[in-house]
Amino acid sequence: MRDAATGQISSMVAPFLPEWKEFGKLKTDPSNVWFQHYLKQIAIFRQASIVKFGISHLILVDSLNFIFELRGATTTYLDLIDSPDMVRQAIDFSYHLNRWVADTFFELVGLEQGGTCSNFGQWMPGKIISESVDPFHMTGINYFEEWGREPIERIFKDYDGGIIHLHANGRHLLDSVKSIKGLKAIRFLEDLGFPTTFELRNTLKQKLGDLPLIMDADFKFFIQALQEKDLPGGILYNVLNVPDQDMANQTMEKVRN
Repeated sequence: MRDAATGQISSMVAPFLPEWKEFGKLKTDPSNVWFQHYLKQIAIFRQASIVKFGISHLILVDSLNFIFELRGATTTYLDLIDSPDMVRQAIDFSYHLNRWVADTFFELVGLEQGGTCSNFGQWMPGKIISESVDPFHMTGINYFEEWGREPIERIFKDYDGGIIHLHANGRHLLDSVKSIKGLKAIRFLEDLGFPTTFELRNTLKQKLGDLPLIMDADFKFFIQALQEKDLPGGILYNVLNVPDQDMANQTMEKVRN
């Protein structure tokens, strides 16, 4: 789906599993046309990227994110109550599916200077994967603890850890998310109707300690905070709306100083 406001493409598709009885027909197939497209895209990017840019991994589509794709969001929430055993089977299937996709990436792309280029624009040391807790933004913490934590920790353990992004409407999950085993960083995203993450930077850094944080910052507010020496360390600031390249370079000199 395309977001009319931003032009971004969503990974969501129209639900295609109306009945759980069809679930047994799902399988991983290396000859599938979409997996073949994936391999071709990796090959094209590898050839073009040499000494020019890094290639990002894909965000995982596992756990309830995967079932959203199969069944739709509303039906998925109902399935947690009505069909928990099938939900568990689907979560397990999604684990193996996402391992296959991620392992293929690392086998063909490898590491960039010993690390992974992540889908939100940062490099991280080691073999890192990208996870999402989006389905739990609309639930209480207890749902995350019952359905979300174990699948994430299971797959993080297979690599050198992972990064999780958190939307503004999911900040109630912060205490749970920060304690996920293998978590290497949190990438904060914004939503209308909430204070920006940049406004909360000091509170969040105090709350999360040494855990690396990544957040957006509008240029004018970043400059003001820089002048006031109010930019806590341990945060990667993605500065938006910079007037031009010269201003960006001048600002970086001030940052280094």
